[in-house]
Amino acid sequence: MYVDIQSLETFSRLASRGASTAADSLGQLTGTNVYVNVTDVTLMAAGDLRDTFAGREFVGVTVGLEGGIAGQTVMAFETDAAEVLLEKLMPGDGSVDDEAFARSGVQEAGNIMTSGFIDGWADHLGVGIDMTPPEYVRASGTDILPDGAFEDDRSGVFMFESRIRSLDDELEFTIYMLPEYSGFTDMLRRTGGGSSPAIPVDKLPEFNQMTKQGATSAADNITMMTGTETDVEVSRLRFVPIQDVPSEVGDTTVAGTIFELHGQPSGYLAILFDESSAEEVAQGMIPTETEPGIGEMERGALRELGNIMTSGFIDGWANVLGTSIEHTPPQFIHDMGSAVMDPLVSRLGRTQEHAFIIDSTVRTPDGDVRCDIYALPDQHELAEALDQIDDSASAGVGGP
Repeated sequence: MYVDIQSLETFSRLASRGASTAADSLGQLTGTNVYVNVTDVTLMAAGDLRDTFAGREFVGVTVGLEGGIAGQTVMAFETDAAEVLLEKLMPGDGSVDDEAFARSGVQEAGNIMTSGFIDGWADHLGVGIDMTPPEYVRASGTDILPDGAFEDDRSGVFMFESRIRSLDDELEFTIYMLPEYSGFTDMLRRTGGGSSPAIPVDKLPEFNQMTKQGATSAADNITMMTGTETDVEVSRLRFVPIQDVPSEVGDTTVAGTIFELHGQPSGYLAILFDESSAEEVAQGMIPTETEPGIGEMERGALRELGNIMTSGFIDGWANVLGTSIEHTPPQFIHDMGSAVMDPLVSRLGRTQEHAFIIDSTVRTPDGDVRCDIYALPDQHELAEALDQIDDSASAGVGGP
């Protein structure tokens, strides 16, 4: 099945506008300055979805959707943020541990914000979307999400994710919308010629799995080069407005390497360590003791490691896609993550308004070392490359 990227862009904008309406509602309720940090569309396997939410505690509301769009909307606060919300709504009256108190406040906020989020979708589509009453939930990990999110690991899960934050307080929350998969892809289906590229959505899980294998190869290279055991924590494919890509990476200072890719697909690959991880990994590659910090020897080691990791990462792409992909020599970077991504998205933004960003996280078991790998392929070339994946190969993706 082919889905139109322009249609996917339209729904991405709808989610962003709905999130802005929800943010305005929260601002009026709490008297704080609230903004939408980023909205993206994620397609991932159910197993990776579980990994994304693992170890997190949430308070929120769930709302079922029927009619024009079927699925679920979830408004989720992590526990500390829920405490801030309740203090803003009802100062001094209780805490998140008082279930009756928390239920009252969170349901009130959830009802107002989710209604604003969904109304924009209904208006645009010209259809009615019926919402169930908001149901209060306090849960760990993926228990915050509806059971239906995990019904079909073979197809993957579409999830709209809008992260909303306050400028004044430690108040933030996330709106997740999980449309029913087959109904949603029918809405995105390419029905005519059209000028925008079309993505074979049934092959995206294969590409996602291929990317995870590339990240596993990259993790193995870190282990081989440094003796530090690492593993892939999560790998996912997201569709975001091109200007929001730097916000996805954030403002934490990172060190690592970036590469330009040539072939099919072309694009960019960034291998980014936080500063302490970069220093630890680099010094594990240097046979002599060096001064603390990231000096010239550490920069050289990170370039060498990045070069090897990139080769292993894109070789898997080329093998599955049946294409040839080359990469430039490593460019060392040491800056805020958003600043690293700015020039890359600026170049991609000349030809596309949204981007597919492939995000893989590699960690040591104790979490002391973290490496984030971001791939930004040209979406037109990605569409052409995915079309070449053998149907029998994509049909075998999934499983438990």
